[in-house]
Amino acid sequence: MKNHNSRLVLRIGVATLCRIVFNTARRFVYPFAPVLSRGLGVPLPAVTSLIAVNQFTGILGPFFAPVGDRRGYRIMLLAGLGLLSVGMLAGGFLPFYGVVLVALFMAGLGRNIFDPAIQAYVGDRVPYKRRGLVIGIMEFAWAGSALLGVPLMGLLIESMGWRAPFFVLGGSGLVGLAILGILIPAKSGKRKSVQGSVNPLSAWRQFAKNRAALGVLGFSFFISAANDNFFVIYGAWLENGFGLSVVALGMATMVIGVAELLGEGLTASFSDRLGLRRSAVIGLVLSGVCYALLPLFSSTLTMALGFLFLVFLTVEFSIVTCLSLSTEILPAMRAMMMSGYVAAAGIGRVAGALLGGPVWIIGGMEATAFVSVMISAMGLVSLVWGLKGWRP
Repeated sequence: MKNHNSRLVLRIGVATLCRIVFNTARRFVYPFAPVLSRGLGVPLPAVTSLIAVNQFTGILGPFFAPVGDRRGYRIMLLAGLGLLSVGMLAGGFLPFYGVVLVALFMAGLGRNIFDPAIQAYVGDRVPYKRRGLVIGIMEFAWAGSALLGVPLMGLLIESMGWRAPFFVLGGSGLVGLAILGILIPAKSGKRKSVQGSVNPLSAWRQFAKNRAALGVLGFSFFISAANDNFFVIYGAWLENGFGLSVVALGMATMVIGVAELLGEGLTASFSDRLGLRRSAVIGLVLSGVCYALLPLFSSTLTMALGFLFLVFLTVEFSIVTCLSLSTEILPAMRAMMMSGYVAAAGIGRVAGALLGGPVWIIGGMEATAFVSVMISAMGLVSLVWGLKGWRP
């Protein structure tokens, strides 16, 4: 048993490092968009299109998840890393806009195949009472990409040029693919075929009949929409209100990375003790309170950054906790459930981003805070309704 647990810890540890690579491939484009624009010889809006293509891939994840539910999660893990590696290396060797566009699409798709698979793998092998701890630790990969991955990409670009991140990320993906291929034997990833999980359409039919699944998907959509409604304007808010420079805005973004890291740490430390359902509700309620207080307690930069920190801390705690809970909603279709969670969050982010700009222009931070509170309230209603009477 001890050897089995050690192997499981090693597999999850390597998978978490792979997730840092995936998340870095997604996030490094944001701060270095002007550099990529000059390197590719295209206008800046063309680079933002690369970001949009990467975001879109979240919607496609559920179409691949049934493969994992039928044939095992190992094949999804390796396929995701393969897409990342091929895409990133192609973008490095062939520095053309069209190739880089496809490269980031492949990296994004690979991430949205890999993430649900490793979450489902954990759901299969980690007892529910320890699920929050393990998922919380795995989610350090998100904050880690902001605090370690993206700064490292900046150093590589400065010393070796804009193509360097593509080579490093692609090579890292190949290393991860080889190691996980060895650590996770093919036979350990086999699962019995589950009636109803043969294709995405039949899986979504099961979702429509499952109140808990619908409630959690609604939660994922609403909390993501509320957060992005604020996230897309926080830079303008700080710049207009406090006259921050571009460099200072970059430093302020580190506040978000630290908040995400602490939120994931709190999930790992406390969510299992409090109960995953109770923890998700507490996090969501606290995030709504923080949104509501933002306009009232942002007269100084210190207070504004403090509440920015609290918003992302509580949101991350709630999201990661509910992510842990979601691994138990449909045990026979874990990969599909986790892909649906990610897809709902992706659609929510798109909706929130589209909403955030007009709301900010119309009513400033007061309107932004009000809308985020209302959307968060809808997420709370969805979660409470969905989990009423549900037992793990």
